[in-house]
Amino acid sequence: MADDERRDRRRRPESARLDQPREAGRRWLPRAPMDSDRFGSFAEDFARFMGTAQFLVWMTVFVIVWIIFNLVGLFGLKWDPYPFILLNLFFSTQASYAAPLILLAQNRQDDRDRVTLEADRARDERNLADTEFLTREVASLRLAMRDTATRDFVRSELRSLLDEMEDRGYLRHTEPEDADEASA
Repeated sequence: MADDERRDRRRRPESARLDQPREAGRRWLPRAPMDSDRFGSFAEDFARFMGTAQFLVWMTVFVIVWIIFNLVGLFGLKWDPYPFILLNLFFSTQASYAAPLILLAQNRQDDRDRVTLEADRARDERNLADTEFLTREVASLRLAMRDTATRDFVRSELRSLLDEMEDRGYLRHTEPEDADEASA
């Protein structure tokens, strides 16, 4: 049992944990340098082309030409007899490459949508905060305007003060003279 423990310690360093991936060891084949953005852009272009009517037309023309050549044997060419196994292999290969490329393009679109959604959410939060601020400002202006004296209120107050001053004798009430008598 002690030998087994020593052997395990030699294989695995003390700092290695089972819940963490191991560091990559030596590779038999070197990894090809790839630009993931360029490959992703290629995948999007490929997926976009496969979703067009032009692709369907060209694929239909290709299949019709393939079948005609192999049924009729134009120019003595009959490389794929009736069950068209080679054509089926071609379609299978195309599908096996198309599906991952379409999924890659979809993942990139999901990432762009997520970034756009986060930007929209941040903009909406700013708009909501601005709207709430403006609502509070309008409410405070309404309160301030309610306390502001209006022209009619000031006139009525001045009229009552003037009447009170006349009653106490501080002012005497004089009738305005006619404009004709004043000019004579």
